[in-house]
Amino acid sequence: MDTGLVDAVRAGLAEVADPTRAPDMRRYMKSDMPFRGVPKPARAALVRAVFAEHVLTDRAAWIATVAELWHGARYREERYVALDLSGHRRYADWQDVDLLSLYEDLVVTGAWWDFVDEIAARRVGPLLRAHPAELTPTMRAWARDADRWKRRTAVICQLGAKAATDTDLLTAVIESTVDDPDFFLRKGIGWALREFGKTEPGWVRQFVHTHPDLSPLSRREALKHL
Repeated sequence: MDTGLVDAVRAGLAEVADPTRAPDMRRYMKSDMPFRGVPKPARAALVRAVFAEHVLTDRAAWIATVAELWHGARYREERYVALDLSGHRRYADWQDVDLLSLYEDLVVTGAWWDFVDEIAARRVGPLLRAHPAELTPTMRAWARDADRWKRRTAVICQLGAKAATDTDLLTAVIESTVDDPDFFLRKGIGWALREFGKTEPGWVRQFVHTHPDLSPLSRREALKHL
């Protein structure tokens, strides 16, 4: 773990914090964890400076640093920076199938849409497309998991895949969770279908037509732009 990077992040967030914003940010996100009150542009500037100064050269240290920023966080912004580090372009070559266990941990312990959606679409999704043989069965299993955030991850992990979308997988993960009344799952189903509809509108229309058990929310979201 790079303690210098971790310390710089935490000190930097404290320096640019706006405590007057923190209560509203926490209330909007319905977060148990407090915010420091750091707006996104300020956090992005801090990330650029700290990551440029503290360049990691060891993959294990990179993973450990992400984990420490996440699990050692006292403020929600620290976890946002952990996600920034996990997806930083400098470490793109370190993305591999063995990171799924890390991302699974972040999904389960993060357990809210602001974390999970980033992990699903921008971490798990690219890994799935790079390693379909290994990860397709895992996503099918996640879609049946008791944890609703793993299920949401399985549903929305192909956001942005466009023509590379595995429609068999998309069908399977939606059908596995279509009866669940949870808002975030129903919204996720609609979102996944709406995004794929930008590439294959006919497929999405047919899917909605042949799945009358879709919730009104999922159906409405899926067909919003069709």
